[in-house]
Amino acid sequence: MQGTSIDNSGRAGATTERRGSVLIAEDDEIILAALTRGLEQAGYAVAGAHSGEEAIELGLAGHFDLAIVDVRLPGISGIAAARRIHEETGMPFVVLSSFSNEQVVAEANAAGAIGYLVKPLDVKQMLPEIKTALERSADLRRLAASEAGLAKALNQSRDISIAIGIIMERLHLGRDPAFERLRKAARDRRQKLHDLAAEIIGGQGKAL
Repeated sequence: MQGTSIDNSGRAGATTERRGSVLIAEDDEIILAALTRGLEQAGYAVAGAHSGEEAIELGLAGHFDLAIVDVRLPGISGIAAARRIHEETGMPFVVLSSFSNEQVVAEANAAGAIGYLVKPLDVKQMLPEIKTALERSADLRRLAASEAGLAKALNQSRDISIAIGIIMERLHLGRDPAFERLRKAARDRRQKLHDLAAEIIGGQGKAL
């Protein structure tokens, strides 16, 4: 699949083989440029932010597969910015720091970080970590979608069961005849079964 790379200002650049989109929040221009260049050369689309506020603005406005956020950013801290982005969009993030500190690691984990990188960084050495984080991100999105789909199916099934109960009570029918009545009405009205069931529960359904 082809994608468009993004430079530090968020502008579209040359088309490259897209492996994922990454938001990097780092106030050190040299480190940010090195990470951006290395990740783009590896096939990732990249956008850069220089502060916690800018990271939040970009993170909430666009869709990224992963954020790499420096702990120490001007204004809002990197962890606080990443936490907000994660809570509002579900975007996973990796924390970037100049040192390994148990308290910072614990704070990052509590905020929802799925990885921790220590500077100075060798882009080639960190690529496996990025790849692993993106794979975990994809797994989390699939799990969330699966859970959402299951919850929706369960809710729809519950509504249909309740609607069948209402029809049984209204028309003095057994469960199977009531279900057939509901299904026929949905077919005749060209409605989805669960939509008609929801109308019946809400008292808006026409007489069957």
